[in-house]
Amino acid sequence: MDFEHSPKATEYRDRLAEFMDAEVLPAEPVYAEQLIESARAGTPHVSPPVIEELKRKARDRGLWNLFLPQESGLTVTDYAPLAELTGRSPHLAPEALNCSAPDTGNMEVLHMFGTPEQKQQWLEPLLDGRIRSGFAMTEPAVASSDATNIETRISPDGDDYIINGRKWWTTGAMDPRCAILILMGKTDPDADAHRQQSMVLVPTNTPGVNIERNLTVFGYSEQPGHAEISFTDVRVPKTNLIASEGMGFAIAQARLGPGRVHHCMRAIGMAERALEMMCQRSVSRVAFGKPLASQGVMREWIARSRLAIDQARLLVLQTAWVIDRDGAKAARQQIAGIKAVVPQMALDVVDRAIQAHGGAGVSQSTPLAEMWAGLRTLRLADGPDEVHLRDVARLELKGYTHG
Repeated sequence: MDFEHSPKATEYRDRLAEFMDAEVLPAEPVYAEQLIESARAGTPHVSPPVIEELKRKARDRGLWNLFLPQESGLTVTDYAPLAELTGRSPHLAPEALNCSAPDTGNMEVLHMFGTPEQKQQWLEPLLDGRIRSGFAMTEPAVASSDATNIETRISPDGDDYIINGRKWWTTGAMDPRCAILILMGKTDPDADAHRQQSMVLVPTNTPGVNIERNLTVFGYSEQPGHAEISFTDVRVPKTNLIASEGMGFAIAQARLGPGRVHHCMRAIGMAERALEMMCQRSVSRVAFGKPLASQGVMREWIARSRLAIDQARLLVLQTAWVIDRDGAKAARQQIAGIKAVVPQMALDVVDRAIQAHGGAGVSQSTPLAEMWAGLRTLRLADGPDEVHLRDVARLELKGYTHG
């Protein structure tokens, strides 16, 4: 198992690191100010202009669609350190590179399962960064960590499907650029539990699609938003079906595998930035007559953070390596494991950094509080920790059970 970066990945990483330092990090205060201006104008979910500027600059540097091997030529292992770098500025860097969730997962779905017509209509503008998308799976009325619970109905009606149901936490759907949703619902409630669901493409301007509200994250309202959406007699053509009826659960699993590697590497990037901030704070802040760095508890926080980050990174790289070598299905235990380990690790590091910064840590004076909110949410997104731990245990016990 060799984790040395390939020459191609090394070259990309060097270019991306320069882009982060020269363009992305200096743009963070500009982005924040433009968000405030948009909110004052009553358009809080309009993308700040600085994002389009960063997208142009990233594209000029060849830093575009790096997440998709068929576009970039990078393996999952190659992309992992790049995703980590983007995690240092999670609101700006991923979108600047056209590597933002949920667009990345939706593009992967369309690339793997889309028809030529679906790819032309939706995948091409997504790859070009002209539109954005949403993934409508989670529902407010059922425990959506068990996807077999999903109640939204996709009913056949001649050459069309009629959709009725309610979704929430549809990330990105508040953004005016969100043109298409991939929706998961039941086409056959009487089929086997994992063959009841299907996925269909639903343009956001379809009659009956109604954005009910934006959901905040610990009080934070993010620019792309997290929408609660009702679907009332929404009619779409059967040609909008992805793959075939009953494939929804399998498509969801294919979508979430590599995406969890991306999420986890970005979380490691956040943890690295938090550790840097903690170290800088500890050598510059004096309490009780000496720098914080001379306090034993601070040194323990720093040491534990460094070790935890490095351990988590190795686990994610191992997962990426197995995916590249044997496919996502073979990496099920590793994928579940990193999703349970990494967000909690990053949350712990950020929490220590907040404590080291005192009042500044919980205010808008640092990015730490918002990072904490995002990482705490990541312990639920793409499945809660408990589901992933259950999967790890189930796969571990497989060789010990009979019958």
